[in-house]
Order: sequence, then structure tokens, then C-alpha cells
Amino acid sequence: VQLQASGGGLVLPGGSLRLSCVAAGRTSRTGTMGWFRQTPGKEREFVAAFRWDGSSTNYADSVRGRFAISRDNAKNTGYLQMNRLEPEDTAVYFCAATTRNLITSSRSISTYYDVWGQGTQVTVSS
Repeated sequence: VQLQASGGGLVLPGGSLRLSCVAAGRTSRTGTMGWFRQTPGKEREFVAAFRWDGSSTNYADSVRGRFAISRDNAKNTGYLQMNRLEPEDTAVYFCAATTRNLITSSRSISTYYDVWGQGTQVTVSS
């Protein structure tokens, strides 16, 4: 599986962006996709995750209520809809995947993911 993330860009505070992540070559019906973000000098931070089987999604406290994660199984694509963006959301956003059905408490741990996309820059600035 290869992950291709897209959709980043420059947006004003309060604006919205939708990131996409295509899991090319995905054949398994199981698995988890997560979104993480990273700024220079900081560790990669969990944002949100879902399982392809449609079970619960989960979010970091910093984005809950503003961001929404979704998927299109037919297209092997995950999405991260980001609303009411703040300057603190500025980061490189990465999608990640594993064939394992991670339980909720494990989805925020980056080492549980086997494959990573190349990252897409999101800049929130006036």
C-alpha cells in the first residue's frame, strides 16, 4: 500500500480545508487510517483516526468539534475535513495506515502504523 495525501494549502483563520489520502493498492477489508501533524522541532501529533470497517472514529482534544474524519471504501480514500482553522493548526499533515484494526486507545500511537504518506502542508495565517 502507498499513501498519497493532498489538499493542503494556505487558508485564513476561521477557514476550511479538506485533506484526502488515497491508499493505493489497498486490498484488505480491515485496517485503520490515521491523520497526524508535525511542526518543526516538535513530535508528530495525533489528529484523528478511523477504521475501515466503520467502527468508531476518534479525535485529539485540540481538534474535536472542528475536524471531521471520513472515508470512502470504494475509492480507498480517507478524508480530513478541517473547519474553523486556527493558526495553531499550521503543520505538515500526514496520513498513516495499518492493516490492523486498532482499538481506540491505540490509534493515537504513531508506531502502530506501518505506512505513511508524504505529508501535505497546511498553513493558517492572515
